[in-house]
Amino acid sequence: MHAVIQFKSRTTDFESYVGLDQYLESQRDARESQNGFDGIVGSSAILREVLDQIRIVAPTDSTVLIEGETGTGKELIAQAIHTHSRRRDRPFVKLNCAAIPLGLLESELFGHEKGAFTGAVAQKIGRFEAANDGTLFLDEIGDIPLELQAKLLRVLQEQEFERLGSTYTHRVNVRVVAATNQDLATLVAEKRFRMDLYYRLNVFPIALPPLRRRAEDIPMLVAHFVRRYAERMAKRIGKIASAAMDELVRYPWPGNIRELQNFIERAVILTCGDVLQLSELPSSPTLPTGPVTLADAERDHILNALKDSHWVVGGATGAAARLGVKRTTLISKMRKRGLSRAMAQEV
Repeated sequence: MHAVIQFKSRTTDFESYVGLDQYLESQRDARESQNGFDGIVGSSAILREVLDQIRIVAPTDSTVLIEGETGTGKELIAQAIHTHSRRRDRPFVKLNCAAIPLGLLESELFGHEKGAFTGAVAQKIGRFEAANDGTLFLDEIGDIPLELQAKLLRVLQEQEFERLGSTYTHRVNVRVVAATNQDLATLVAEKRFRMDLYYRLNVFPIALPPLRRRAEDIPMLVAHFVRRYAERMAKRIGKIASAAMDELVRYPWPGNIRELQNFIERAVILTCGDVLQLSELPSSPTLPTGPVTLADAERDHILNALKDSHWVVGGATGAAARLGVKRTTLISKMRKRGLSRAMAQEV
């Protein structure tokens, strides 16, 4: 890392700065190595594991369930799955299930006929029809009410449905990618989510790591967002104080990438010169009290066993024996959860 030294005054006090261009170059190198994952910024081992999972599942038509905390970029992952699939030239349709009033969600999903209910003044096609031959991204899938889950299960299994107010059965060919920041297994246990729908969605789960678990990607993300907002505001911001960058890397970012993005946008607004000026970070951020998803819980449990066994997988004292599973099973779970010695050192 090449730092630019600038004196703050005529005294002996000085502060070191680091140019943002070097991180943008790292981003370009990472993008080339990631082979077309546009918009996904980072080169950490745990992120590369996620991208490897995308490469594996994207060419299939299998349902994918993306699990992760709020603000981790689940929509970008869904878009990447579509872009690397055989459906890339067909529609990519999005629906945030938590943003639609419960009374209108069924119509949004399946459409309705004119006169189906008060206010239905014209026929409307739903998101499944709009996504025919393409991909439908259902964000916040855990917020779908129980009474709609049976209809969603049917269209996932049979690829058919009826619009509201109609008896005509429509057939579609839709690949579903769902996302949630909730623990669906817990919702199933609490009888707030159908078990059969959960297993139908959980064909290929992808656990998206929070930003605090890929802190080495933060400088690249900072440079990426600075460039984006500086261009929009016609500003020239080329560097950041080294101490400030270190502070950003150490901060746990409970709101993940979305929080970092908003923080950098505010910093660009406040900056008058070519050095990024940061506002104060919260001193005691509120972090999630526990694993957000079952995948996170399993990942943490495996990681602790690996650390306790000094990364010995097999044998009487290895991690597999500690966890009560076969060595091959543990290796499979490690690959699925993106666990490696290099990743553990990053964490």
